[in-house]
Amino acid sequence: MKIRLATRASRLALWQTEHVAALLQQAGFDTEIVPMQTTGDAVQDRSLAKIGSKGVFTEELENSLLRGETHLAVHSAKDVQSSIPRELELLAFLEREQVNDVVLSFNEHFSLDKPGIVLGTSSTRRKAQLRRFYPHAETAEARGNLQTRLRKLEEGQFDALVLAYAGVHRMGYEHLVRHTLPATQFVPATGQGSIAVECAAALNDDLKARLKAALDHPATHTCLLAERAFLHTMEGGCSIPSFALATLENGRLRLHGGLISLSGEEYVEEIQTADSSAEAHALGVAVADAVLARGGREILASIREHRG
Repeated sequence: MKIRLATRASRLALWQTEHVAALLQQAGFDTEIVPMQTTGDAVQDRSLAKIGSKGVFTEELENSLLRGETHLAVHSAKDVQSSIPRELELLAFLEREQVNDVVLSFNEHFSLDKPGIVLGTSSTRRKAQLRRFYPHAETAEARGNLQTRLRKLEEGQFDALVLAYAGVHRMGYEHLVRHTLPATQFVPATGQGSIAVECAAALNDDLKARLKAALDHPATHTCLLAERAFLHTMEGGCSIPSFALATLENGRLRLHGGLISLSGEEYVEEIQTADSSAEAHALGVAVADAVLARGGREILASIREHRG
């Protein structure tokens, strides 16, 4: 049978979906790619926080799964909302790319330490982290796909862009990377660097098992379960400046999660470990509960009040 793959129509999304299709073809499946425009792609004149952000890059793809028009939807894992409808399930997470945020500039001598620089980003988390760790820098809204953002950079709207390394690498723009931001300080968003594959829960169980076997990377899946449990407990989406990074080493799971205020001034982080992959969900909940108890609730209340 032919597996139909729903995807956003951007170059990066299509690259990711072609990668998924190639893995499926190696496992003996025929594939067809079905590009779609999402709300997040269509609305470019407002920040993600102002659109509402919940499912803005996934809803149209998910609806195609629910209608039975496609078998799988391919997402950047960081774009998948913290709660998905019970009629859907996250079937697989592909092996994670390097997780860091990076700084891109056409200027080979660009320095983050220079006063008055303007950094383009559409991420609430990155803006808050930049205000905390590089308070001398200004941030500016940078919506659009990677190519659109690079055009804006070339036009001089910003001195540099702050982006996830994964997309930069997949699109072949590593030569523009001037700084790699440490993941211990610029802790990434939940799921950053991984591709998520979603399906309808009602899809045939045998087919689901074969598709998962072809696509899923178990260690990445474990890490994403912890990170997503953290995000769900925080009741956050990509409009909330939360961060979470799980790592798995020698069977031991470590989760670094936290929350930062919009100004960057208030910062709560928590690191905990678990002895086995089976504890991934519980670890995510425990780290989120600790963050909320140590000031996270007040930060979230302040953010919501700020946005009215």
